[in-house]
Amino acid sequence: MTATPAYDKYAFEPFAVTADLAVLTIRAGALHVLLVERGQEPYAGHWALPGGFVAPDESAETAARRELAEETGLSDVSGLHLEQLRTYSEPDRDPRMRVVTVAFAALLPDPPEPRAGSDAAQARWLPYDGLGPLAFDHDRILADAHERVGAKLEYSSLATAFCPPEFTLGELQQVYETVWGAELDRPNFRRKVLATPGFVEPVPGGAKLTGGRGKPAALYRAGTATALYPPLLRPTREGSPA
Repeated sequence: MTATPAYDKYAFEPFAVTADLAVLTIRAGALHVLLVERGQEPYAGHWALPGGFVAPDESAETAARRELAEETGLSDVSGLHLEQLRTYSEPDRDPRMRVVTVAFAALLPDPPEPRAGSDAAQARWLPYDGLGPLAFDHDRILADAHERVGAKLEYSSLATAFCPPEFTLGELQQVYETVWGAELDRPNFRRKVLATPGFVEPVPGGAKLTGGRGKPAALYRAGTATALYPPLLRPTREGSPA
């Protein structure tokens, strides 16, 4: 019998693992992203996603939450559900050394103001539209996170978390338009929402003036469904309304 060669862990070049977070929210009717200004090289003075190196004794998600608290002060955020986005492993993505990052995405309703800490010079919620180039490959990570969050709105009732406890269908539509970056056909949107079981529930006798001269708009609250079937699909790439 041939002996199995002993495994040599030194035969492979070591590399580091980081965890990065793309946290999105809606503020003043616009999509915003949580960013930190790097206080150290590389990319000192550039905006970047919160994140940092994974310690030997922690998981990637544990490191992500730790870095979020250290760099932005958001240590106890109610309702923050981090969803693993993907792994980014291009050899030259970090000029210091070979670094593989595990990225997480989240859409957070009603977040507090961040407070810079650790090696971050400042931390802010910045509008998604009009951002300049980010450090490392964070532009790509953020774009992927935006796509993931947009897809999540198709198949889940997450959008209702960004509305008041009682809301009009117009307010719900605005959440979708803000995240998707597309204008939706109002009657079609209303028909699809009301045809989706458990998505919303009418508020008996509830109505709200919306600024127009017509009758007050009916009020709804979030229903019991967490998954939407059929899904509420985004407009097609050709631009036809949803």
